[in-house]
Amino acid sequence: MSNSQVQIFDTTLRDGEQVPGCKLNTEQKLIIAKQLDNLGVDIIEAGFPVSSPGDFKSVEAISKIVKNATVCGLTRSVKNDIKVAAEALKYAKKPRIHTGIGTSDSHIKFKFNSTQEDIIERAVAAVTYAKSFVEDVEFYAEDAGRTDNAYLARVCEAVIKAGATVLNIPDTTGYCLPHEYGAKIKYLKENVKGIDKAILSCHCHNDLGLATANSIEGVINGARQIECTINGIGERAGNTALEEVVMILKQHPYLNLDTNIETSMLYGISQLVSDSMGIYTQPNKAIVGANAFAHSSGIHQDGMIKNRGTYEIINPKDVGVTESAIVLTARSGRAALAYRAKNVGYELTKLQLDDVYTNFLSFADKKKEINDNDIHQIIETSNIYKEIV
Repeated sequence: MSNSQVQIFDTTLRDGEQVPGCKLNTEQKLIIAKQLDNLGVDIIEAGFPVSSPGDFKSVEAISKIVKNATVCGLTRSVKNDIKVAAEALKYAKKPRIHTGIGTSDSHIKFKFNSTQEDIIERAVAAVTYAKSFVEDVEFYAEDAGRTDNAYLARVCEAVIKAGATVLNIPDTTGYCLPHEYGAKIKYLKENVKGIDKAILSCHCHNDLGLATANSIEGVINGARQIECTINGIGERAGNTALEEVVMILKQHPYLNLDTNIETSMLYGISQLVSDSMGIYTQPNKAIVGANAFAHSSGIHQDGMIKNRGTYEIINPKDVGVTESAIVLTARSGRAALAYRAKNVGYELTKLQLDDVYTNFLSFADKKKEINDNDIHQIIETSNIYKEIV
């Protein structure tokens, strides 16, 4: 893998499905998995096989149909989890077992009632056992964001020796600030013996709205995999949004980092996941929200009509959106009204526009948004309608 290549690990079908009320059936998962494969994601985390017979069936079915991506199954550091995952992944062209354990003082004390040394032993045992089934083993250090860096480095070093090919450094609670998370990745790059034998991976949660920022800081500081979901769905406040990190890397070429994602498919797969899970995507969601390329302020609309680059840093077609929207509201100016009027067949002179605009404002004050039918009515009830026709 090129050092500038960032692998995209999609966990929509595992972490994303942990949103309450968003359970998918196997058929729905297969449809999404096919689209993720077409999208160009490098790894599809298909599920947690030991968690239920249904999840096992889904992971097995996905393993059979995915042509290009690595198919991954999640486990705890428990032998039976790992054995069941290996069984579910047996048809995958490129299988990966994703195993791990909590490493923060909080997890060690309260979750496991254990010690740091015992956690390392359990981590090594899990990776060693997973390695007996597949070559590609990813280890997650749960709550790494709140784990002491020196101890985390010891854990990483031990699991690399045991055969881990990927080290997942999760900010499980979304607590880290971007500079803190970036510094953690940098510390591991500089202090873990054998780090060149493994890929560092960012798995960030959005509890404080920093998942995307933390993931970008992670790859800037040496991580080469980002774990994310379509629309940023996931546990609690969600995960890193795939569409956001992909477009950030694409729009900032000076970072010299890129992905294999076919970005023109982003809007379509966003809609597919939203519809399948029954989750309403907020209108102001970056990249794929309904308002991501909609302009209603008169100042913005005037700039957009003159040159798209004044208020858009992404061409909507690059993410699969047909075109930008000039939305007519009471905040819109004459330029936007003239633009929309021309689209429905009216070429207005400056004087005609002045007259129509007065009538437009009366309409706009009564409605949230003016549509094409309203434009016809506005012009037809204006003083200069006879001049226009």
